[in-house]
Amino acid sequence: MNSRMKLITSIIFFCLVLTSMFGQSLSYSTLLSKDGKLEIVRKPSQVDYSRLIGRGRQTEFPTYIKGNSNAPDIDMRSCDLSSLNLKNRLEDLLYTEFDSRTKWPDNLPSGFNPDSIMELGKDPGLGIRAIHQNGITGKHVGIAIIDQALLVDHNEYVKQLRLYEEIHWLSQSGAQMHGPAVASIAVGKTVGVAPDADLYFIACWMGENVNNKFEYNLEYIAESIDRIIQINNQLSNDKKIRVISISLGMNPSMKGYDLATQAIEKARLSNIETVYVGSQNILGCGRKPYANPNDVGSYESGLFWSGQSFTRNRLFIPMDSRSTASPTGINDYAFYRAGGMSWTIPYLAGLCALACQIKPDIRFDTFWNSLNESAASYYNKDGIEIKIIQPEKMVDRVKSL
Repeated sequence: MNSRMKLITSIIFFCLVLTSMFGQSLSYSTLLSKDGKLEIVRKPSQVDYSRLIGRGRQTEFPTYIKGNSNAPDIDMRSCDLSSLNLKNRLEDLLYTEFDSRTKWPDNLPSGFNPDSIMELGKDPGLGIRAIHQNGITGKHVGIAIIDQALLVDHNEYVKQLRLYEEIHWLSQSGAQMHGPAVASIAVGKTVGVAPDADLYFIACWMGENVNNKFEYNLEYIAESIDRIIQINNQLSNDKKIRVISISLGMNPSMKGYDLATQAIEKARLSNIETVYVGSQNILGCGRKPYANPNDVGSYESGLFWSGQSFTRNRLFIPMDSRSTASPTGINDYAFYRAGGMSWTIPYLAGLCALACQIKPDIRFDTFWNSLNESAASYYNKDGIEIKIIQPEKMVDRVKSL
């Protein structure tokens, strides 16, 4: 499932839950910090997926349709699988999404250990943790994220979170899957690319529900970006926000597109770059659950674009088989076998924060050139040429500037 579809599915699913709880009319609100302050304006509640329809005790296990990029993921997050016989279902299990609250049967195939897969998925890969060990962690660099509601107390990022506000967000709603995931990929203490970066998070409902159909409206993205610029003006010069992460593709057909692009340019004039799906020529790559995330040879075609040929001149970033913070509890994680471009954007923002720690005055285009020029090209197991990021070489290149 690609990034747009994963985000839209999350939005539609959330709308259905809310309309069942509060009726057909959804109310929106904006909650900002008091003037001159940086605050956590609300603490959205954790969610209990196991109580939702179809998320309880399972009587059968789905079959993964290999090679079909439009096939739904085998989503077993918070499901009870304890009564199933899965001894002969290794192939399907290796294409399954699950979380800390998935209940497994006592006997699983010898080639499937969910705990091991979850731990491997937490590693950002490609030498990122080795960079951290050398003191490059994004410290004192600000990353702003505009996304769905956050479980603000999750242990992956609670110490990094400097601000949580809501702009045109749904009143009374709990945390969502997408916000905690992207936040942890950017700044998570174990999952993240820049685990010591400062996180400024705005929950934004990026459109309206019109006749029971969700329609994007980028005016709210523009309002959120303008707010981030205001926040940045309050920060000391040594702790500025340098990058905004938005895991959404924006195009001129969307309402409010011109306002969003104007806001992005205003942010750029304040030395804040905005990265979103399509802003840079990147693509997410895949990895089998047990493949070493730090071995460049482990990476292959991403599941959502496997079999398609639009890889020319793209820079590849890890995407599939990632573990992220989950909204189900402050110590919970979810493993996503099939990622989307949503996961590549906070990864890119985290890399930018690492570069900004090394060279506080670096401009985004200089960082981007360093990342692109240090990348490695090779033919993967699918016979497709991949130009994949090499973070350690990028760091060395930035140090030499």
